[in-house]
Amino acid sequence: MSKSRILIESRGAPLAAVPPWQSPMPPASGRREPPSGRHGGLVHRRRKGMSLVEIMIVISIIGVLMTVIAVNVTGFLDDANVAASRISMNNMDKALIAYSAKHKGRYPSTAEGLDAAKKYFPNNEVPSDAWGNPFQYYSPGTHGDHEYEIVSLGKDGKEGGQDADADIQSWVAPE
Repeated sequence: MSKSRILIESRGAPLAAVPPWQSPMPPASGRREPPSGRHGGLVHRRRKGMSLVEIMIVISIIGVLMTVIAVNVTGFLDDANVAASRISMNNMDKALIAYSAKHKGRYPSTAEGLDAAKKYFPNNEVPSDAWGNPFQYYSPGTHGDHEYEIVSLGKDGKEGGQDADADIQSWVAPE
């Protein structure tokens, strides 16, 4: 039997000689080899990598995923900074209460500012908000019956704003 042809038999009699890639029975390896070269059919080559188009598609998909992730993470970071500023304000409340206990119920005035209570803060330093901006301090408070008020001007460092740029006020409960 020739390597390039397989005889198909029916009840012991040869029917026809067929090229191996058209044989109904797979070779011993279990796999049919596609035709190659001049012996008919399409030429199939083994690919050893990715085409430029495939690489560009993969890079585009990664870019879209990174954009979606970045937008979502930025929102979480802003929420975390608002929460961190509120925690700092709560710690400042405790330090100002300690100052008041030491000074017969009196809180530092607006003119004295938070520097007057500096020794009651960690590391003897007046903390900044989560964005590195100084807290605003007013005593007596200007909104209702508060002994003092602490304000963070938010991410933008300016009065007013929305979302992360909104002012964080010690007398307003978190939403």
